[in-house]
Amino acid sequence: MAAAQTTRTRTPASNTATWRDVTPAEIVLVGGPEEYLGIRAMDHIRAQVRTAFPDVEVSRLTAGTYETGTLAMNVSPSLFGERKLIEVEGVESMNDAFLADALTYLARPEPDAVLVLRHAGGVRGKKLLDAVKAGGWPVVDCQPLKKDADKATFVATEFRAAGRKISSDAVQTLVNAVGANLSELAAACSQLIADATGAVTPEMVDRYYGGRIEATAFKVADAAMAGNGPVALSTLRHALATGADPVPLVAALAAKLRTVAKVAGAQGSPAQIARELGMQPWLVEQAQRDVRRWTPEGLVRSIQATAEADAQVKGLSRDPVYAVEHAVTVIATSVRGH
Repeated sequence: MAAAQTTRTRTPASNTATWRDVTPAEIVLVGGPEEYLGIRAMDHIRAQVRTAFPDVEVSRLTAGTYETGTLAMNVSPSLFGERKLIEVEGVESMNDAFLADALTYLARPEPDAVLVLRHAGGVRGKKLLDAVKAGGWPVVDCQPLKKDADKATFVATEFRAAGRKISSDAVQTLVNAVGANLSELAAACSQLIADATGAVTPEMVDRYYGGRIEATAFKVADAAMAGNGPVALSTLRHALATGADPVPLVAALAAKLRTVAKVAGAQGSPAQIARELGMQPWLVEQAQRDVRRWTPEGLVRSIQATAEADAQVKGLSRDPVYAVEHAVTVIATSVRGH
């Protein structure tokens, strides 16, 4: 493929790509433990190959149960000259036979074939990974999106790629409600993109996903952080009465308090603080507004109460419901003016 011919001349430092912009080459490494992004990367490569060559022959191999010679057999030119796409799963569990054949193949890859290697992490196969990188072939790094800022960027990019609009507040509402699992977050984006007729708002996200425990947890936390104890407690009690687990409720309180504490001790503009803390600038501005409602003593007291509640709901207390209610009450009454 033409794209493959130019890839070899790249230096190892310049061959990294995202799952969204990776293009087919004779060898492509899709590495990293985030399964969903790995699937999207491989789907993206496959779609491009099929668009360019509708009659492409697709083969799938498993590196852990590989038998010597299978790779060469799958990449060898066919009688009718179809292009070949070979997808290899489980490269992190490869056997010695695959390692030997893959290293041999890397020295002289077939120009009419695309070999995609999926390695989910770990040290197994390092020699092969190093050889791919040294050869300048495209490498996609699929790491988990742990920070809310990264998840928010993912959501915003999904909507932008689909030519749809979503407000920054709606992005954060969606991350709060569905952000624990990336595949669920992506599915939520797809649902909203398909159903919404205009720009997606926080209210729309709340209609679709507001009943989830993650969304409820942040409603409790927002009310407590605003000093609105009655609303926070009533929302909390309703959630617990309908079977909600106290653990994510406490986690939401802790996340809000951590954000305020980080921003309270940071210097610079919202943009500078956002870069340093790995947060969205608008989220920093929101936290800066929240900081004004707190004394240092009140913030410390709230963090301590939440830490105690966290320990209690994870097994140190026979009454986890009281532990959460106590933390919510402490937070709400620690806000200035309460």
